Amino acid sequence: MADLGENSCREAEEHDGTNGRRVNEPRTARDPAGTVLRGPGTSNYDRRRKLVLHVDLNNTILVSDTLTTQGPMAALDYFLSTVTWGKMSKQGKWEWLSDSTSLLPPCDDAVSYYSQFGRTPGFTSAEGRRFRGILDEHLDLFRWPEGTKADRELSVKGEGGQLYHWILPSFFQLLKDLVQDGREFAVVFRTFGSDLSRVLSAVSRALNEGAHPLFPELPDLKLNVNMTPGEIRCSETGTVLSRAAERLSTRDGDRGLYQYLSSVQGLGGFQDHFAWWAANAFSVRGGKPLWVDPFDQHVQHIFIDDNIRQNDEDTIVQPKVFLDPGGTETRTASTSELYDMTLVQTDLLQAISQPSYFTHRVHICLENYERNLQQGAG
Repeated sequence: MADLGENSCREAEEHDGTNGRRVNEPRTARDPAGTVLRGPGTSNYDRRRKLVLHVDLNNTILVSDTLTTQGPMAALDYFLSTVTWGKMSKQGKWEWLSDSTSLLPPCDDAVSYYSQFGRTPGFTSAEGRRFRGILDEHLDLFRWPEGTKADRELSVKGEGGQLYHWILPSFFQLLKDLVQDGREFAVVFRTFGSDLSRVLSAVSRALNEGAHPLFPELPDLKLNVNMTPGEIRCSETGTVLSRAAERLSTRDGDRGLYQYLSSVQGLGGFQDHFAWWAANAFSVRGGKPLWVDPFDQHVQHIFIDDNIRQNDEDTIVQPKVFLDPGGTETRTASTSELYDMTLVQTDLLQAISQPSYFTHRVHICLENYERNLQQGAG
């Protein structure tokens, strides 16, 4: 592997913190130096506050993508192209700036391989071959347990016939941790793809039947799953949320949708509007809507998605932040404003390798939200 040299580009750092700024008016991107937060178990946030976790599916808790027909190996190969960095030389040749993977660019002029070249099948077998070891290592980490029968819903056969977890174990670990923490919470799956019904069925099987070989105790958590998928559809005239007989529209005000999503119980999900995101050039303007009330002492919403990026022209969630306590007016906030407070960019590699990855990211958001509330009261 090439020696890139110390001066070619600094390594990207994961920064946890919002640097003491309140989310009640627009602000620019976060400062480079993040605030060091305490880890899980030492938090000082209000444990009575309900959590509503909006969780993407593909490349967040699933290492596959029905929308693009990618299996586990292809999906992980694609993800690696989004977290590896370089730039075009003056001679028009691609130059790597880091041999490490990172969510954030390692220096100002770095671009991800995906941003430069788009989807590249077989990335780690060609230009990205230096990252092939990372691909193989993480494929091994989420293999279905040896000596355990394939499960019709919880396991998936990948390229070469190898069995893998269909839903990452770190997601089920998050559910266990939240229950053990005494936290009231709900999970709302949010996807552009067509896997929602199957995910609801698989999660229900794990939670109700104890069918997961690594988590046989999940039925003890007493978590309910709403098996009816909903839809969220957007247009120039507003956003409509529907599920079974329920229907809400922003024509009646954004506050109603916020209150509805704040009141959901258990686990359920909605298919978001991919065509609207595409029509808005895959920018924040057409992203999955997330209503955020930064003054709410009782409910905190967190969106977890691998396509959340601090470039608002290339991100997947549209944060609609209320301007006043109890008010109805919202503004579209920048991703960087809410990063690691209500928006979590999934690091798929860590979600595979670290069982407590999602738990840790949620704790960081809890800390930052609490700090934002305290500064607002000060």
